Amino acid sequence: MAQKKATKKFEKNNLKDTLERRKGLKKTKQKQQLKAKKQARRTEENGGAAAEEAAKAVASGGKATAGNEAFKDMSVDDFFQGGFEVPELPKKKAGKRKRDEEREDGEGDVSFEQQPVAPADDESDADSGEDVEDHLQQLDAMAKRDPDFHQYLADNDPDLLGGDLAGDLELSEDEDEATPKRKKQKKASGDEDDSDDEMAGGGKNELNKATVRKWQKALTEEHSLRATREVVLAFRSAAHVTDDEDKEFKYSISDPEVYHQLLTVALKHIPAVFEHHLPVQENKAGKVHVSTESKKFKTLAPLLRSQIASIIHLLDNLTDPATLRLTLTSTLPLLPYLLSFKKLVRDVARAAATVWSTSSTPEATRIAAFLALRRLVVIGDPGIRENVLKAAYQGLVKGSRNTTPHTLAGVNLMKNSAAELWGLADSGVAYTTAFTFIRQLAIHLRGSITNNSNESYKTVYNWQYIHSLDFWSRVLSAHCAEPTAPLRPLIYPLVQVTLGALRLIPTATYFPLRFQLIRSLLRISLATSTYIPLAPALYEVLNSAEMRKTPKASTLKPLEFATAIRVAKGYLRTRVYQDGVGEQVAELLSEFFALWARNVAFPELALPVIIMLKRWFKEVSSRTPGAGNKNQKVNTAIQLVVQKLEANSRYIEERRAKVEFAPRDRRGVEGFLGGVGVGVTPVGAFVAGQRRQREERARVVEEGRVEEERRREAERRKGRGGREGGAEEEGDGVQSEHDLSGSEEEEGSEGGVEEMEGEEGEEGIVLGETSDEEEEGEEGDSE
Repeated sequence: MAQKKATKKFEKNNLKDTLERRKGLKKTKQKQQLKAKKQARRTEENGGAAAEEAAKAVASGGKATAGNEAFKDMSVDDFFQGGFEVPELPKKKAGKRKRDEEREDGEGDVSFEQQPVAPADDESDADSGEDVEDHLQQLDAMAKRDPDFHQYLADNDPDLLGGDLAGDLELSEDEDEATPKRKKQKKASGDEDDSDDEMAGGGKNELNKATVRKWQKALTEEHSLRATREVVLAFRSAAHVTDDEDKEFKYSISDPEVYHQLLTVALKHIPAVFEHHLPVQENKAGKVHVSTESKKFKTLAPLLRSQIASIIHLLDNLTDPATLRLTLTSTLPLLPYLLSFKKLVRDVARAAATVWSTSSTPEATRIAAFLALRRLVVIGDPGIRENVLKAAYQGLVKGSRNTTPHTLAGVNLMKNSAAELWGLADSGVAYTTAFTFIRQLAIHLRGSITNNSNESYKTVYNWQYIHSLDFWSRVLSAHCAEPTAPLRPLIYPLVQVTLGALRLIPTATYFPLRFQLIRSLLRISLATSTYIPLAPALYEVLNSAEMRKTPKASTLKPLEFATAIRVAKGYLRTRVYQDGVGEQVAELLSEFFALWARNVAFPELALPVIIMLKRWFKEVSSRTPGAGNKNQKVNTAIQLVVQKLEANSRYIEERRAKVEFAPRDRRGVEGFLGGVGVGVTPVGAFVAGQRRQREERARVVEEGRVEEERRREAERRKGRGGREGGAEEEGDGVQSEHDLSGSEEEEGSEGGVEEMEGEEGEEGIVLGETSDEEEEGEEGDSE
């Protein structure tokens, strides 16, 4: 039974001295036992009591042994001439060694780092050292007693004087103790396999193309486990080739071509070997089964763990997109074998989520990482699914910190793909994780409201918080269309948190943030047919001092509301900002009413808004000096929206006058104009036309931005080739590109993420404070 974490902690804090003392006594006892065994074995090797009895028997004229009878009548001269057979002494019965029949059971704990292999006898090294010392002492004594004979041996047989022994002794002292000794296996065939097997594990064996090709052939043709082991060992060396730590691996790789060839072989062919020896069984529902109790799995388990550990290390350190994509693709076939290794699954999910959430990674590589996460959700149990969902959400929050026109597409890719994961997970895991994370967002909002400090709002007003709310709106929109959807109860708390966030600071500086959150709520309302009162939040924008007073002229470029949540102080009270805000309000108002353009209660829904907009239009259009905003563009856009609302009200009233069901007939009310498209209604047709215009305008702007980037890149390359200071000029070009994107790129640094224990014991994601100078633009915003 595994030792509990609390027990380990108690032993470490309270029993450390006692355990060390016990270990010391145990080592002393073992040394004494080894010393006794050594003395007994030495006595046995020197003849022991049997030799003494034989000597007494010969001296007393007793019965001669077989050796005595052979040499009884032989003279000394005949003995030295040789030519006789030495009789063999009777052999002792050797005890049978017990072979571990369950050797494969222990292979799961084998690490593929080359560990020193101890000899069969633990004392053999010590005995050999002592034998060498005794031999050298005897030779020294002989040199003093008989110098002539010593000189004769030195001239004719120097090895006998201990030259080799002394050399071996010096070598054993200089060798690294961690160098393992491998048993050499003899083969009948004289190929190069023997030399490969006899290479020391701790040595630096340079890998070449021929060896890799031989391994590849063995993997593809024979699915050899022996070749698989060597490839896994070499792959581990390749994965750690750039590490600063001095670790000893079996192989060393210095040739880039060999490195590339090895990575290709290990990533493409190792999964096929696993599939050949232990096929994965998958049913129609996508559930997989691997026989983990079989001996074959226990044999493959150490290879699998080493391969996955190397892959995780590569994912954490690789920067080449093609290699990253190949590594992630090769991981997919191995995932079913990992389901019993929870820690490895968690590490794989973390590494894949990191690649998936990195903005600098190409889209194809990020999709490959997402496929690994998706595969884990499909085949994993509820525990694995929960870990994968948490890793994906944390990666999303970290990867959405910097939001610019260049990274917005990648952030949307993450939000859309992660929303799919919640649909694949079972209802219990999906609801639990979504509820936990939405609750954390509510806790952040509550803390920002109750905290009286001037910087408390920064916990909410940052890109990470806004993207989190938008992400959950996508999740609920994708999976709550049906009235019985398990995630549908989360719509109400998410809407309340979003409405509270957009009203936290009702100043003109954060109008872009308000528009971002209103778009998220419109998505929920469209997908789930849930009415959310958004008209008051938009009317608050029109009724602010920013939209009621005359703006000042400015040469600033228009603000990109898609990549902004706040504006700099220079934009406030300018015509360019007032025009942009008016356009956003008109667009969102029309989008909101288009959702209910076919509803039987549309006239009653639009009437209060029409009255307020007409009143506002009358006030801002006043020609009295010092009154009104004097902005014909904004006033005309709002007046056009009012006209479309009135036209749609008349359209619904005409159709409503012809119905035959009563208001209490729920089915009839819900089926009103059910066969009519939204584009047929006045508001729906108006919104469709506005969308086409915006799409065309966005396409033109995007083409201009791409062309400008190409031109600047060409100028930077030309500048680098023309003079030595090209590096500095390149830096200037990057700064110019930053300036091109406007002040909204500065918001990319807003927000921070830190994993910590949240309130009430929840492990959550805490959104950091913004790093911008938020106090800019606050002057006059409260008017």
